[in-house]
Amino acid sequence: MDEVARDQFSLTFNGPLEAGVRAVAVLGSAFPRAYDIQRLTAFDYLLVRTHQLGGPDDLHPVTPIQTPATEVRRRVVQDALHLMMTRDLVVRIIDENGISYRAGESAAMFLDSLRTPYLAALKDRADWLVYHLADYTDAALDDLMRRFFDTWVVEFQTVERSLGARA
Repeated sequence: MDEVARDQFSLTFNGPLEAGVRAVAVLGSAFPRAYDIQRLTAFDYLLVRTHQLGGPDDLHPVTPIQTPATEVRRRVVQDALHLMMTRDLVVRIIDENGISYRAGESAAMFLDSLRTPYLAALKDRADWLVYHLADYTDAALDDLMRRFFDTWVVEFQTVERSLGARA
């Protein structure tokens, strides 16, 4: 029983529902554009950390280590997209460019119904992020995410040393 409670607690902002709402917000802001899983995974990280890009204040509180962990997040984002597809909030597109995702038929109505301060701020940041990164190629976005990963490695090494680990 403790294991179940611990797993539910650790998913407060990172479960399929929360990641799904973030994905719908991004895809709603980008409509009619579609994004692949790699871009959506990066956007999932950046959406709550817009200040690091020179944008609005971060949506989530600062933590000592802010790993982008995009490869770890990818599975959560995939699960989130599948969940949102069951409610017509996201549509999967398969074409000559591969697999991508676009806001579904119910996305605009769903997003309009979200009225809490947190969700209003999330939608504002999704608008900002999509506009800010609109012209980024896949290579440019990969470079941006690599910079965050490099920063994370340095932060992790600093914390590790402060905890007494040997260099």
